Amino acid sequence: MTLSTWPDCGPDSTPESAPTPNAEMVSTGTKSWPLHGIRSSRRIEARMLERWQGRSLMAWAGQRVARWILSMAPHAQRIWIAAGPGGNGGDGLFAAAHLAQCGRRVDISLHGMTLETALGMTDTAYGQGLAQALAHGCVVRDAAPSSPAPDLVIDALLGLGANRALNPPLAQAVRAIQQLGRPCLSIDIPTGLGGETGQALGPVMIRAQATLSLLTLKPGLLMGEGRDAAGQVWFDRLDRLPLDDGERPLAQTICRPFGPDAGPMRPHASHKGTFGDVVIVGGAPGMSGALRLAAHAALAAGAGRVIAVPLDPSAPLSDELRPECMWMRPQALVSDYPLERATVVCGCGGGAAVQAVLPVMVARAKRLVLDADALNALAVQPSIALGLSTRADQGRSTILTPHPLEAARLLKHTVDAVQATRLEAAQRLAAQYCATVVLKGSGTVVATSGELPQVNVTGNGALATGGTGDVLAGWLGGRWAGVHTAAEPPEGQRAQARQEALEPLQAHRTACSAVFIHGRAADRLGSMSAVRALDLVENVRSELMRP
Repeated sequence: MTLSTWPDCGPDSTPESAPTPNAEMVSTGTKSWPLHGIRSSRRIEARMLERWQGRSLMAWAGQRVARWILSMAPHAQRIWIAAGPGGNGGDGLFAAAHLAQCGRRVDISLHGMTLETALGMTDTAYGQGLAQALAHGCVVRDAAPSSPAPDLVIDALLGLGANRALNPPLAQAVRAIQQLGRPCLSIDIPTGLGGETGQALGPVMIRAQATLSLLTLKPGLLMGEGRDAAGQVWFDRLDRLPLDDGERPLAQTICRPFGPDAGPMRPHASHKGTFGDVVIVGGAPGMSGALRLAAHAALAAGAGRVIAVPLDPSAPLSDELRPECMWMRPQALVSDYPLERATVVCGCGGGAAVQAVLPVMVARAKRLVLDADALNALAVQPSIALGLSTRADQGRSTILTPHPLEAARLLKHTVDAVQATRLEAAQRLAAQYCATVVLKGSGTVVATSGELPQVNVTGNGALATGGTGDVLAGWLGGRWAGVHTAAEPPEGQRAQARQEALEPLQAHRTACSAVFIHGRAADRLGSMSAVRALDLVENVRSELMRP
């Protein structure tokens, strides 16, 4: 097999002259990326193998991997490739041959397979890859090269099919890579990470600077621990064939134009009623800050009016920081206010007191966001779940915003079980509670029955601080209220039926847009330290204004 060469890829290449990769960086801009799990990825791979008709798909992948490596680390002269026993290792071996041909010094270590066994596999793509690597001067070693140390390490140990903790030889290889302290690039999946779940398969896992996902983009790279383990994520389709009906993605990523924030500017002929009322119910004794944060966020989101309803009987009915916010006692809200026309956000700092008012909100609110303590009340009151089903039957939408612990309570599972199946957990919640679900965390998942789940790739660890969830709930309510009233249907039963049919889709899109903007605002602030929730409110508002 003859290897292709590229111009300007020798040992004196510079970043400017390095070959352009075929891969795309998975960014958080205007593109939505489909995410495929093991089953559909295997089907796609099988069809690609048929297309190649005896030619090595592995050799093609190895060439593309090498091109990506040269573009990512053009100055790296000595490269160590740790190759596993399967297809991932084979991709690494072909990449090694190309890198050596381009003037790099390449050391290879084989894991899970002896050199003698691999040399005997001449009729397989794996064996051919090793033969090509040796023919171009690559050196096979028993362990990590130490003197001199490599400039770069390539993790080609395991791919998408890994589903259990690493065996001792592979775990030892991962430890050697980590202890070396050199930049590491992973092929397809960082070894030790679940490709579908984004959770570590055991106590040992690669933490790469960047990962190149091949053929399909795997959801585990963008969720849970995967966002830290994978580093910068790239994707190469390998000139993949169009998908067939059996290759539907598990989910897709959220992009900026998705939702109401892509709409036109506020019309000149507007008034505060155009953008709806948001009622925030929460703030039990000692937790008034959560109520105020949600109210401030709803105002920043553009709601026409925001009414804060404290569940602390002694709380003052005023906010000097935001005097435009209105205040009302729960008794007055229930008896005098038309909840049937409002978007209600219930639960922010509500404590146990929220249980008394929650049934009324479920029964009467036009649109309803349940957060924090309202979710805890829902988990222990079956009648509330029945009320959510009734709401859906009546064309009134609900959005739930649980973090993993709240989701575990709602599903009667453990947090670990939720985190290990984030996509499935969000979809089960959506079906069980007849709602759109925002399962918060690393790679927030938005799920609505009948819609493809969405994974948010904005946001960072700076959001792991008190009050940022209240900001998201209030922002979501404020954006949703504007969509609701701006799209008010004409009178008539047929028009009303059409509007009710669109309600779940509007809830889904509004939730996607809200989590995207909320996370992007945190990205602008950086991830070096925790963001203060009140500061986040104005940053989210500023992010909305960005082009």
